[in-house]
Amino acid sequence: MVVVHVVGQARFPWVPAYAVFEHYLVGLRRTWRAGVFSSFLLPVLTVLGFGLGVGAYIDQGVGGVRYLDWLVPGLIASTALQVTVGDSTWPVFSNFRWVKTYFAQSASPLRVGDIVAGHLAFVLFRVLTTIAAFLLVTGLFGALRSPWAVATLPVVALLALAVAAPVFAYTASVSRDSWLAMLFRFAVIPMTLFAGVFFPVESLPEVLRWLAYVTPLWHAVDLCRAATLGVTPQWSIAGHLLYLAVWAVAGWLLALRAFRRRLVV
Repeated sequence: MVVVHVVGQARFPWVPAYAVFEHYLVGLRRTWRAGVFSSFLLPVLTVLGFGLGVGAYIDQGVGGVRYLDWLVPGLIASTALQVTVGDSTWPVFSNFRWVKTYFAQSASPLRVGDIVAGHLAFVLFRVLTTIAAFLLVTGLFGALRSPWAVATLPVVALLALAVAAPVFAYTASVSRDSWLAMLFRFAVIPMTLFAGVFFPVESLPEVLRWLAYVTPLWHAVDLCRAATLGVTPQWSIAGHLLYLAVWAVAGWLLALRAFRRRLVV
């Protein structure tokens, strides 16, 4: 078994990471029902409540666009963010502290990079399947005004990598799970509220506006909104993608460092 693994690793470097990814897929087959509400039904209910409920009182929409149509791309990006952080915090912490899956994997011929890449691939899979279903439902509501809406999938994939990698590093570095709750309280919730999901960032004071621009979520929201509405984003597409890519690469390097510190003795 070890020989097969080493030969496969030499000829196909992605094989070990895929084995880790497959491990999480097997677990998902037994637990997927528990995540349906938080990752799918809750965003749909938000669309109904804010888009159709609150939107009915906004006569002019936002920028001449019906509020529901304007809101949906923001919810696409924020849902991807929340699924990403949810799957990059307690499951990662559990693999270090409670279940200790990472230690078992590191005792095999798997390298630290394989362990991190395989788990990141699973988080990416969760985000893409969630957003694909979300796009299907919102399309039935007539909230996708452009066929370019499918471009939101690679956007949220890059957002997932840009967020998951540094959160992996953060989770691997904390000693108590209370630090994970603080991440949601002081990072995820403020980003969701002030990064252009529910109202234009331009309505914020200048200082808060620039704080919103720093977050990876705003860049994904702007790209998703441009795709679903068929308009030009506020910033350049290349600039958005490069910014998210920098977050992903920096997060990957930090995650590798944090995981090696915990797993390599």
